[in-house]
Amino acid sequence: MNNAFWQTSLWQQLGAAIDTLDQAIAACPDDLWQAPLWPDDPPGYAEFWYLAYHVLFWLDFYLSGAVEGFTPPPPFTLTELDPTGFPERVYEKVELQSYLTHCRRKCQSTIETLTDARAQQRCAFSWGEASFGELLLYNMRHVQEHAAQFNLFLGQQRGVGAAWVVKARRP
Repeated sequence: MNNAFWQTSLWQQLGAAIDTLDQAIAACPDDLWQAPLWPDDPPGYAEFWYLAYHVLFWLDFYLSGAVEGFTPPPPFTLTELDPTGFPERVYEKVELQSYLTHCRRKCQSTIETLTDARAQQRCAFSWGEASFGELLLYNMRHVQEHAAQFNLFLGQQRGVGAAWVVKARRP
């Protein structure tokens, strides 16, 4: 198998997870933006907007592969790296949709320029270590997990959800 085959396959699936997340964020009505996904959880960490921010931050971060040199685009900060940190304000849907566009482009660029050496590079985090290639797969699972949570929540609350995305759309 050649590198172009794997780059295309990886982009089509990781990009599809991003597109599913995009659809879920777009489908969230304003009155549910600050609603907790789990009614018994306290407000804050379980709210739709925060979980959308959370998944985008980590998508962006893991595409970088290291803490060193990583900075999210404004108005976002590094508070997500602090286990006790929390954004100073509720992010608006349009801000998170813009962040998603940034992440989609970064993801596609990262995959298009992925070499065997980069895929094998070791990445260390507080939770453990993985190759950059494995980190991309880990990232895909994380994005898809939250996209599924959002779709379940929106289905339960409003009977709406995203359609299945087979392959990524181009940015």
